[in-house]
Amino acid sequence: MYEGLYEREMIPGEGLPFALPRWIACAPFEEYLGMVIEEADAGRAVLTMPFRVKHAQGKGLMHGGAVTALADTAVAMAVKSLLPEGSHFVTTDFSLKFHAPIYGGVVRAEAETEWQDERNLTGCATVYANDGTKAATFTARFRIKQERGSRDE
Repeated sequence: MYEGLYEREMIPGEGLPFALPRWIACAPFEEYLGMVIEEADAGRAVLTMPFRVKHAQGKGLMHGGAVTALADTAVAMAVKSLLPEGSHFVTTDFSLKFHAPIYGGVVRAEAETEWQDERNLTGCATVYANDGTKAATFTARFRIKQERGSRDE
């Protein structure tokens, strides 16, 4: 969908050169990595990503950045499933712990999130290798942007 835009420069102050087809959808980065949103509803999401050469580190394992991107995106989709369309939010911090290497196949991230207060959510994801082995666990915090004019901007 976005393939023709991958190399286009993002210029501060200009509008986005793309539009998401719906609220819960892959953005250019997620599409580039090959992520697929299998489900996202009620604070839970499942994403998959095929292990391609572009995801490999020097020894042929899935790069930690690719694992992290999949986990963070899975939790972000779980967050989006709880928010009104068009809401703005960011990941404020995260942690990932590796349990096993990923050698190939399709990688799966299962995520869930919950509210901490009116503007903050926490989420976690478990990343599974193609054979079902738990490869990583991920935790993150997200913050919802305050509406302009409110007291906590």
